[in-house]
Amino acid sequence: MTTLLPPSQWAQEEFALAELGDRRRTQRLVKMAAALAHSPGGTLPQAFPEWKDLKAAYRFLSQPQASYERILTPHWERTRRACQEPGEYLLIEDTTELDYTGHLASEDLGFIGDGRGRGLLLHSTLAVRVEAWTLEQRPEGTVLGLLGQQCWTRQGSPGKKRRETWRQRVNRPRESQRWARVVEEAGGPPAGSQWIFLADREADFYEPIERCQRHGLDFIIRGYRDRALVDQTGHLKAAVAQAPVRGGMSVALRARPGQAARTATVEVRTGTVRVQGPERRGGPRPALTLQVVEVREVGAPAGAEPLHWLLLTSLPCTRWAEVQRIVGRYAARWWVEEYHKALKTGAGVEASQLERGYRIESLVAVLAVVAVRLLNAKWLARARPDEPVDAAVFGPEALAILAVKFARPAGGWTHRSVLVAVARLGGFLARRHDGLPGWQTIWRGWQRLMWMCQGVELLQQKGKRCG
Repeated sequence: MTTLLPPSQWAQEEFALAELGDRRRTQRLVKMAAALAHSPGGTLPQAFPEWKDLKAAYRFLSQPQASYERILTPHWERTRRACQEPGEYLLIEDTTELDYTGHLASEDLGFIGDGRGRGLLLHSTLAVRVEAWTLEQRPEGTVLGLLGQQCWTRQGSPGKKRRETWRQRVNRPRESQRWARVVEEAGGPPAGSQWIFLADREADFYEPIERCQRHGLDFIIRGYRDRALVDQTGHLKAAVAQAPVRGGMSVALRARPGQAARTATVEVRTGTVRVQGPERRGGPRPALTLQVVEVREVGAPAGAEPLHWLLLTSLPCTRWAEVQRIVGRYAARWWVEEYHKALKTGAGVEASQLERGYRIESLVAVLAVVAVRLLNAKWLARARPDEPVDAAVFGPEALAILAVKFARPAGGWTHRSVLVAVARLGGFLARRHDGLPGWQTIWRGWQRLMWMCQGVELLQQKGKRCG
């Protein structure tokens, strides 16, 4: 795990194997990644205060050899190797928009949102290793990295629908093809390793499920379509609604715009269904046998939208604990949203003022791995709060600065105490009931700590020269 390494060593581990056609380009990438990890914020002038270094970074991002895929390939390969070890891994997918609407000088961007915005689309597959389960059957895990990631510009004009036949539509490239595409690239898990694909309603169509089944992955996908059943009259939703209630449980819901965080009390139904395959090029596809878990809130507070999940899965639902874990795994899908928040709020990916879309994509590739570093630092504090931090890995100078500023904890530095101390540098109050700090205070604190370490290093070098 590279999360707690000093920036220069971390950048070497993540990017030194990038094949960019020239060793000097790879060295420039490593140097640029170290600077962005050292001084986050998304803007190159902030990371490179020296003009010669800033000019070199601009020149690097302008070269076609420094493509998005080439920069990220070493990280993808490292993550895929880590997922070969025995254990359970959640492969969580989601898409987000990178908004550069206010950057009027930026070119080669596509439309986003309702068509009035300009930017890029980013589809991430976050690989999480399940480390433990809580008493409520909720998973705790650590981020291994990105199993894959796609970044693209949406072409065409917003608001205009293509006039095309069904055959033309299924034969052309479509954005929906991104779902579970990484499964084709990474292959399936080895013996002793369980991979579980997690996705929201947008992935509820035939191909993601078929890809998972073909490569030996389990899956949990939130249902959207009301599929026709095989050998029965009726459809999926009505069949599940008639199933008996298996039990009740609570689901923690995080805060969303206009809705505060709360805990929902739900009742759960399960069933096994066989649904018809869709019509595709070459004929109808085979039917699918699915386990279905319906999660429906009872007694929702006034003004709150009741929770209702229809989960399609390949996992067994025989025992109540198995059903609880399916719900717990899907509830963890927000972790990939947390990653995108770390990328935007923490790494400042939308702050870039680069003027061409392909240059922004190359910068996004570097910051995508920087965001993994930040995300895992927070998760280690939650999943392994009392585990000691290796001073040689984290940096003895950084720990010494934190000790002077806040005093060394009686039990030594742990993942949680280090994260809290770093966040306190960024303005976190660390009161008894404050919980873990947020991204903004963590990132501000990390930036200040890195500047302090650099100042100590400069003073030491000056002392050596004077001697």
